[in-house]
Amino acid sequence: MRSRWHALRAVERGFTFVEMLVVVALVAVLASAVMPLARVAMQRQREAELRHALREMRTAIDRYKDAVDQGSIPATRIRPGSEGYPPDLDTLVVGVEAAGQGTGARKLKFLRRVPVDPMTREPVWGMRAYEDKPDSKSWGGQNVYDVYSKSDGTALDGTKYGDW
Repeated sequence: MRSRWHALRAVERGFTFVEMLVVVALVAVLASAVMPLARVAMQRQREAELRHALREMRTAIDRYKDAVDQGSIPATRIRPGSEGYPPDLDTLVVGVEAAGQGTGARKLKFLRRVPVDPMTREPVWGMRAYEDKPDSKSWGGQNVYDVYSKSDGTALDGTKYGDW
Protein backbone atom coordinates (compact mmCIF):
# COMPACT_ATOMS: atom_id res chain seq x y z
CA MET A 1 0.00 0.00 0.00
CA ARG A 2 2.81 2.29 0.86
CA SER A 3 4.57 1.98 -2.53
CA ARG A 4 1.32 2.71 -4.39
CA TRP A 5 0.81 5.87 -2.34
CA HIS A 6 4.34 7.01 -3.17
CA ALA A 7 3.74 6.39 -6.87
CA LEU A 8 0.53 8.48 -6.87
CA ARG A 9 2.19 11.22 -4.87
CA ALA A 10 5.11 11.43 -7.33
CA VAL A 11 2.69 12.02 -10.25
CA GLU A 12 0.79 14.77 -8.42
CA ARG A 13 3.84 16.78 -7.38
CA GLY A 14 4.32 19.07 -10.40
CA PHE A 15 3.18 20.11 -13.84
CA THR A 16 3.90 18.04 -16.88
CA PHE A 17 5.92 19.45 -19.73
CA VAL A 18 2.78 19.74 -21.91
CA GLU A 19 0.93 21.66 -19.21
CA MET A 20 3.84 24.10 -18.92
CA LEU A 21 3.90 24.59 -22.70
CA VAL A 22 0.17 25.38 -22.73
CA VAL A 23 0.53 27.93 -19.92
CA VAL A 24 3.51 29.61 -21.61
CA ALA A 25 1.63 29.76 -24.93
CA LEU A 26 -1.41 31.36 -23.27
CA VAL A 27 0.75 33.97 -21.53
CA ALA A 28 2.50 34.75 -24.82
CA VAL A 29 -0.83 35.21 -26.64
CA LEU A 30 -2.14 37.51 -23.90
CA ALA A 31 1.08 39.54 -23.86
CA SER A 32 1.03 39.96 -27.64
CA ALA A 33 -2.52 41.32 -27.41
CA VAL A 34 -1.69 43.76 -24.60
CA MET A 35 1.49 45.28 -26.10
CA PRO A 36 -0.21 47.13 -29.00
CA LEU A 37 -2.83 48.48 -26.60
CA ALA A 38 -0.10 49.77 -24.30
CA ARG A 39 1.71 51.40 -27.25
CA VAL A 40 -1.48 53.16 -28.36
CA ALA A 41 -2.17 54.32 -24.81
CA MET A 42 1.36 55.78 -24.56
CA GLN A 43 0.97 57.57 -27.91
CA ARG A 44 -2.43 58.94 -26.86
CA GLN A 45 -0.84 60.28 -23.65
CA ARG A 46 1.97 62.00 -25.58
CA GLU A 47 -0.58 63.53 -27.97
CA ALA A 48 -2.51 64.94 -24.99
CA GLU A 49 0.75 66.40 -23.65
CA LEU A 50 1.45 67.96 -27.08
CA ARG A 51 -2.01 69.56 -27.20
CA HIS A 52 -1.49 70.94 -23.69
CA ALA A 53 1.97 72.37 -24.50
CA LEU A 54 0.73 74.01 -27.71
CA ARG A 55 -2.27 75.51 -25.88
CA GLU A 56 -0.01 76.80 -23.09
CA MET A 57 2.40 78.53 -25.50
CA ARG A 58 -0.32 79.93 -27.74
CA THR A 59 -2.12 81.33 -24.69
CA ALA A 60 1.14 82.96 -23.53
CA ILE A 61 1.63 84.52 -26.99
CA ASP A 62 -1.93 85.86 -26.89
CA ARG A 63 -1.43 87.25 -23.36
CA TYR A 64 1.76 89.03 -24.52
CA LYS A 65 -0.12 90.53 -27.48
CA ASP A 66 -2.97 91.63 -25.17
CA ALA A 67 -0.46 93.27 -22.80
CA VAL A 68 1.05 95.20 -25.73
CA ASP A 69 -2.40 96.26 -26.97
CA GLN A 70 -3.38 97.43 -23.46
CA GLY A 71 -0.17 99.41 -23.05
CA SER A 72 1.17 97.24 -20.21
CA ILE A 73 4.42 96.76 -22.14
CA PRO A 74 6.25 100.01 -23.03
CA ALA A 75 6.43 100.94 -26.69
CA THR A 76 10.22 101.04 -26.41
CA ARG A 77 10.22 97.25 -25.78
CA ILE A 78 8.24 96.52 -28.94
CA ARG A 79 10.22 95.93 -32.10
CA PRO A 80 8.98 97.87 -35.13
CA GLY A 81 7.03 95.61 -37.49
CA SER A 82 6.41 92.97 -34.82
CA GLU A 83 2.66 93.67 -34.75
CA GLY A 84 2.91 93.46 -30.94
CA TYR A 85 3.89 89.78 -30.85
CA PRO A 86 6.90 88.53 -28.86
CA PRO A 87 10.28 88.43 -30.62
CA ASP A 88 10.92 84.82 -29.49
CA LEU A 89 9.72 82.19 -26.99
CA ASP A 90 12.46 83.07 -24.48
CA THR A 91 10.94 86.54 -24.06
CA LEU A 92 7.79 84.88 -22.74
CA VAL A 93 9.89 83.14 -20.06
CA VAL A 94 12.34 85.92 -19.16
CA GLY A 95 9.60 88.54 -19.23
CA VAL A 96 9.50 92.21 -20.12
CA GLU A 97 9.50 95.32 -17.97
CA ALA A 98 6.00 96.62 -17.26
CA ALA A 99 5.09 100.09 -18.54
CA GLY A 100 5.16 103.08 -16.21
CA GLN A 101 7.20 101.42 -13.49
CA GLY A 102 10.61 103.06 -14.07
CA THR A 103 13.95 101.38 -13.43
CA GLY A 104 13.74 98.10 -11.55
CA ALA A 105 10.16 97.72 -12.65
CA ARG A 106 8.14 94.64 -12.16
CA LYS A 107 8.47 92.15 -15.00
CA LEU A 108 5.56 90.65 -16.86
CA LYS A 109 6.22 86.95 -17.46
CA PHE A 110 3.99 84.77 -19.59
CA LEU A 111 5.55 81.28 -19.32
CA ARG A 112 7.44 79.55 -16.53
CA ARG A 113 9.52 77.65 -19.09
CA VAL A 114 9.37 76.64 -22.73
CA PRO A 115 7.71 73.20 -22.62
CA VAL A 116 9.36 70.10 -24.05
CA ASP A 117 7.80 68.80 -27.25
CA PRO A 118 6.65 65.29 -26.20
CA MET A 119 7.09 64.00 -29.75
CA THR A 120 10.70 65.14 -30.26
CA ARG A 121 11.51 65.18 -26.51
CA GLU A 122 13.27 68.55 -26.90
CA PRO A 123 12.20 72.10 -25.98
CA VAL A 124 12.51 73.10 -29.65
CA TRP A 125 9.44 74.27 -31.54
CA GLY A 126 8.69 75.46 -35.02
CA MET A 127 7.58 79.08 -35.11
CA ARG A 128 5.65 81.27 -37.51
CA ALA A 129 5.73 85.05 -37.73
CA TYR A 130 2.63 87.16 -38.32
CA GLU A 131 3.84 87.78 -41.87
CA ASP A 132 4.41 84.06 -42.65
CA LYS A 133 1.89 81.90 -44.48
CA PRO A 134 -0.36 79.83 -42.16
CA ASP A 135 1.23 76.54 -43.29
CA SER A 136 4.81 77.86 -43.47
CA LYS A 137 7.51 75.60 -42.04
CA SER A 138 10.15 78.33 -41.96
CA TRP A 139 10.17 81.21 -39.53
CA GLY A 140 10.46 84.74 -40.90
CA GLY A 141 12.09 85.85 -37.64
CA GLN A 142 10.13 89.09 -37.16
CA ASN A 143 7.99 87.85 -34.25
CA VAL A 144 6.32 84.72 -32.88
CA TYR A 145 2.71 84.54 -33.98
CA ASP A 146 2.27 80.76 -33.75
CA VAL A 147 4.13 77.59 -32.74
CA TYR A 148 3.99 73.99 -33.99
CA SER A 149 5.73 70.68 -33.35
CA LYS A 150 8.77 69.88 -35.49
CA SER A 151 7.89 66.18 -35.39
CA ASP A 152 7.29 64.47 -38.73
CA GLY A 153 5.11 61.85 -37.04
CA THR A 154 1.48 61.08 -37.70
CA ALA A 155 -1.17 61.21 -34.98
CA LEU A 156 -3.66 58.47 -34.20
CA ASP A 157 -6.30 60.44 -36.13
CA GLY A 158 -4.10 60.49 -39.27
CA THR A 159 -3.02 64.14 -39.10
CA LYS A 160 0.59 65.30 -38.93
CA TYR A 161 1.78 66.64 -35.55
CA GLY A 162 3.32 69.63 -37.32
CA ASP A 163 -0.15 70.65 -38.56
CA TRP A 164 -1.67 70.93 -35.07
